[in-house]
Amino acid sequence: MTNPAYALVVTAHPDDAEFGVAGTVARWVTEGKDVVYVVCTNGDKGTTDPDMKPELLTRIREQEQLAAAKVLGAREVIFLRHPDQGLEDTPEFRKQIVRLIRMYRPEVVATSDPYPRYVWHRDHRIAGQVVLDAVFPYARDLHAYPDLLLEGLKPHKVKEVLLWAADDANYLSDITDTFDLKMAALRCHKSQVGHFSSRDLEDGLREQHKRLAEGQTFKLAEAFHRVEMFC
Repeated sequence: MTNPAYALVVTAHPDDAEFGVAGTVARWVTEGKDVVYVVCTNGDKGTTDPDMKPELLTRIREQEQLAAAKVLGAREVIFLRHPDQGLEDTPEFRKQIVRLIRMYRPEVVATSDPYPRYVWHRDHRIAGQVVLDAVFPYARDLHAYPDLLLEGLKPHKVKEVLLWAADDANYLSDITDTFDLKMAALRCHKSQVGHFSSRDLEDGLREQHKRLAEGQTFKLAEAFHRVEMFC
């Protein structure tokens, strides 16, 4: 019932991980670490094209996410297929994440910061909060969701959580050598970034990651709020 991975990356939508953590994912993979993606919604509202049908967009975005994960070397992509803009903080959704944490037993869980200071997509807030609650205390506690024990899914303590898009980042990840892979993965999401020129997209993100690395010994960084789990 278990299939351990070093990191579980939980996103609200297809393409969120490529913006937030793909450079770090690529570095983990080059270090020989297994990474599993969990995509919570189907992304069926992510378009400005009035002729695009939601069912078709769902299929397109799943294929784009699979292609991006392949570029990065992620081991697996799990699609939960909740409706876009429809995530809710429910026991059922939380249990889905707890099940996956106990199944893959990651050292690291990465997701979107649920506590931004300003405007933030509601799905991102809900996903981040549910993941934090799933990590602690639900995945850890023996009698939380006791039916999971009957399935052979024992409690698991995650060692650390990385939150991207955080207002109070306290951890920088060196992506100098993996930035090109991050960009290649991001370009797989043509339905979302295809309207940008490839050069403008790359230049803008390179400058952003360069600013984040100012004062460091490396040139490009992704930034996170890092939480070490001691409980």
